[in-house]
Amino acid sequence: MALSDDFLQELRSRADIESTISSYVNLKRAGRISKGLCPFHGEKTPSFTVYPDTQSYYCFGCGNGGDVITFIKNIENLDYIDAVRFLADKAGMNMPDDNSYDNTSNKRRLRMLEANREAARFFHSCLGTKEGAVGYRYFKNRGLTDETIRNFGLGFAPDSFNALTNHMMKKGFTKEELVSANLARRSTKNESHIYDNFRNRVIFPIIDVKGNVIAFGGRVLDDSKPKYLNTSDTLVYKKSHGLYALNFAKKSGKDALILCEGYMDVIAMHQAGFNNAVAALGTALTSEQAQLLSRYASEIMIAYDSDGPGQVALSRALGIFKKTAAKVKVLRWSEGKDLDEVIKNYGVEKVKSIIHGAANEIEFALLHEKENYDVTTDDGKRRYLYEVAKILSNVGEIELEIYASRIAEELSFSKNVIISEAKKHMKKESAIRQKKEFTEVQRTGDILDKLNPQRQKFFKAAKAEEMLIAIVMANPTFLKQVEKKISSVDFVTDFNGRIFKAVSDRLREGLSAEISFLHGQLTEDELSAVAKIQTVSYTLKNTMEECNDCINVIISEKNKKIITDTNVESISDDDFLKFFNNN
Repeated sequence: MALSDDFLQELRSRADIESTISSYVNLKRAGRISKGLCPFHGEKTPSFTVYPDTQSYYCFGCGNGGDVITFIKNIENLDYIDAVRFLADKAGMNMPDDNSYDNTSNKRRLRMLEANREAARFFHSCLGTKEGAVGYRYFKNRGLTDETIRNFGLGFAPDSFNALTNHMMKKGFTKEELVSANLARRSTKNESHIYDNFRNRVIFPIIDVKGNVIAFGGRVLDDSKPKYLNTSDTLVYKKSHGLYALNFAKKSGKDALILCEGYMDVIAMHQAGFNNAVAALGTALTSEQAQLLSRYASEIMIAYDSDGPGQVALSRALGIFKKTAAKVKVLRWSEGKDLDEVIKNYGVEKVKSIIHGAANEIEFALLHEKENYDVTTDDGKRRYLYEVAKILSNVGEIELEIYASRIAEELSFSKNVIISEAKKHMKKESAIRQKKEFTEVQRTGDILDKLNPQRQKFFKAAKAEEMLIAIVMANPTFLKQVEKKISSVDFVTDFNGRIFKAVSDRLREGLSAEISFLHGQLTEDELSAVAKIQTVSYTLKNTMEECNDCINVIISEKNKKIITDTNVESISDDDFLKFFNNN
């Protein structure tokens, strides 16, 4: 694929990396850089850094890095051209009229979205048919109005193996397109035969934040299994990354999201006026979904069912949210299994009171543990207070004082003992956490070590090479003087030599060597490595003297490597001296 430097340069200037990323990550300025919590892995201490000067970013926690195109590729799950197109559209730019790049992937994506949109229309229209009346009655019996049914695009899949496929093929969609979108399946007996994936189910279209229908969920109307059938992962849909009704909730203007367990809970909540409700797609909340939630709201209120499975899911979700920056509250009620039932039986005001009385994560944990022990007995009190100390080991000094005072008063116990035990657990937890973080770092490793296997063996040379690359990228005019003394073939590590060659080849032609212009020459991991290398320039004075120091180290280390690699016993002393002096 080939995009001109002029086009990429204009795209970079219009799609400023700091402005673009700030719509996904809460960035805070720190001198010449901006920092925030990484959207690609769970963390509570910001390690995600944006460098406006070089229009690059790098996360020191997970090693993800690159330019604005790389960021959009990763955050929106797009390929390179689609990420460029995404940025161009937002910047009001037209893609170049050039047939030199392969547009197949984007055409397939657009075609799949068209197929999903047409399928959604078909399913919705079926509600008005004689066969679909059973689906319409289901929604009405669940208390939904016609307006809600229409707003959410709800529908019905007929009890037929070919109702949808026949309709779609009449609209010009091929069998391959329907199978790729998971709207149809191939027969195991005859691969040329396809049949409808969704049959005799009420249908819930899944819509992304841009308004595209990307998938479907289907629910049976009887006790048959599986109760729910969902679209498998496709080119436009990744179950673990999406949230149901986020397209509506993000427009609510509220800084809190209510996380429900299923489609109907969410729809009932929206109909009742709680338009900030969403649900995870699939059977359980994923870390990607938790990260997505924390990007759209600073507070998450979990409203999982009050039954056994719901409480198990709640416990798991709380563990996942601990790795995000979001504040978490838990909604508790005893008036029904789910909020849909609460709304029907007790009304909107009851739900409002449940939300108003939501317990934060610590309060919920304390209440939950108290239910497990008989605190009227000495043994029950002792065991409960031990769990209290563990829970309070995760709070700050002020919160510890407040909760300890409250519990001490409730149980006629010493506040100081609770605080003392909590601090013991704090110390223990801190040691465990540090060990875990160290192990994770050791396991993950530095991205430069991963891509440059020679780096640890020739560490001094590798560091000098990285510094030289960083300085030259930041100061292209230095290249002419640098190349009088050293070239890529003089580098001790092959990987850094290849990076330096890619950079110097472009600079020699008078072209920019920033990351945005290296996409065609380097892999995504290699671009992350270049982003890491570029961060070095922020710690240097960026002078030619520093370049010379790096060059001297590289040449010296190269000579040592040559001597080490040469079998000195096989040559005479005179030959050895000649060899050494010539190098």
